[in-house]
Amino acid sequence: MLNFKIAKIFSEMAEYYTMKGDQFRPRAYEKAARLIESMDEDLEDIYKKSGVKGLMAIEGVGRGMAEHIEEFVKTGKIKVFEKLKKEAPLDLESFSAVEGVGPKMLLALYKNLGVKNIRDLEKAARKGKVRTLPRFGEKTEENILRSIEMSREHRGRFLLGFVSPIISKIEKDLASSAGVQKVLACGSFRRRQETIGDIDLLAEAKDSRAAMEYFVSMPNVEKVLAHGETKSAVRLDIGIDADLRVVPEKSFGAALQYFTGSKDHNIELRKIAIKKGWKLNEYGLFDKNNRQIAGRTEEEIYKKLGLDWMPPEMRENRGEIELAQKHKLPKIVEYGEVISDLQMHTTYSDGAHTIEEMAREAQRLGRKYIAITDHVGHLKIAGAMDVATIERQWREIEKLNKKLKNIKILKGCEVDINPDGTIALEDKYLAKFDVVIGAIHSNFKMEKNEMTKRLIRVIENSHIDIISHPTGRIIHRRAGYEFDFEAICRACVKSKTILEINTYPDRLDLNDVNIRRAIEYGVKLSLGTDAHSKNQLHYLELGIAQARRGFATKKDILNCLEVEELLK
Repeated sequence: MLNFKIAKIFSEMAEYYTMKGDQFRPRAYEKAARLIESMDEDLEDIYKKSGVKGLMAIEGVGRGMAEHIEEFVKTGKIKVFEKLKKEAPLDLESFSAVEGVGPKMLLALYKNLGVKNIRDLEKAARKGKVRTLPRFGEKTEENILRSIEMSREHRGRFLLGFVSPIISKIEKDLASSAGVQKVLACGSFRRRQETIGDIDLLAEAKDSRAAMEYFVSMPNVEKVLAHGETKSAVRLDIGIDADLRVVPEKSFGAALQYFTGSKDHNIELRKIAIKKGWKLNEYGLFDKNNRQIAGRTEEEIYKKLGLDWMPPEMRENRGEIELAQKHKLPKIVEYGEVISDLQMHTTYSDGAHTIEEMAREAQRLGRKYIAITDHVGHLKIAGAMDVATIERQWREIEKLNKKLKNIKILKGCEVDINPDGTIALEDKYLAKFDVVIGAIHSNFKMEKNEMTKRLIRVIENSHIDIISHPTGRIIHRRAGYEFDFEAICRACVKSKTILEINTYPDRLDLNDVNIRRAIEYGVKLSLGTDAHSKNQLHYLELGIAQARRGFATKKDILNCLEVEELLK
């Protein structure tokens, strides 16, 4: 999809314009980048159908941006972008993983130390040169080095939410190609991990050669790495590798199980097979006489080994095998059981669409109710609402609830949690909301004890219903703040405060490990897309997958309740 490339270019243009001191274009380009990367429809398809006018119909894309997209479709380049890069030849993509280093700091590093990429930055920081620059200092230098180390852990991995549409399209295209009977993406994608290292595709086909020919000839293939009769490998134009294997029907289930993983999960299964005198591999389950005794389906593999089948999201060797042996696997929440979205933003703060537009799209996606949670408090960059704006929004929600059928809109807000644990809105207004979300948006580097006190104080506030993105992490960019998670869980249970699973692709916060820990303490959880556009409302599925990876059941998730039960 062209969307991925254009979103990246627009995001980098926003950074370049920030370096130049432009007050308006950075926000416009960054907003357009976020909206474009969350779109399902390919920009190139839109252009071919409707030209520049079709592109201008996209929210946040004006004539100038539409013409940039047209230029890229025709030439593979955008002249303005190339000019900006010549003025400051920086590898902005490599810097994106370094927390706390913004565009203006990068410009200072380039002008004073000749830093062009993350390697130059690390070298300068290790030599103690960064701390010598104005407004940097020793602590900034230490944070830069720590952030670079963290970025190495994530190198070469892509956010699940951003590559999912690409993988799903490949699945769909392959399934409709000549001779292919079925195809599934396996590996970390099928287990719905937060990030994807590569794409493992498995197919059953009458004509494997035709399937392979189609695969290596896909329009988004940048390079063919291997081309065989039953296995091929390519690199896609977004930089991720993809493999396709074609297996016979009798082995499809075994291959599906094997290539789904995880590695640790598979090792344990093989140990069980060995104890029975059998052999398990991607071709099937074989007895001591090397006769295949299972392999057509995953279910028969697990059953033969004495286990209940388990959803792919659970297969990380974190106790699921033992539970499956005892037939005590939890019935994890199903995708269709989640009927609401409890965090989203509109044009009242920093969102791209109106309340009505968000509600209608949520309804189309099958939601029964939503909470509009625009910002209130100190976050002026996010267009935080004042009291007059809040009251105007309430009146609009009341009108829409009378107008719209089969969906309920709740009055909500996302309020800033101050460093001392107080909140940035008076109680008399907080009491009138249906849903109040507390969120930390500043002072991330507080000491562990102080951050724990900050969170406990806000949890004990009777007006706070939900703590949003509770650990503050941003995947690939920020590890999150330090606090005592067990103490927070105990406080939540005592005050009946909910912890959110923020379903935005680069947050997915809480992670799966913390979800299990919270459930063990008896904490209830909510799901919120944190959508700033109607195109991002489908991110709810990422959060459901995260909940499933954390063994959450329907009773653990507030979004499974009918609206009347929720309000009680």
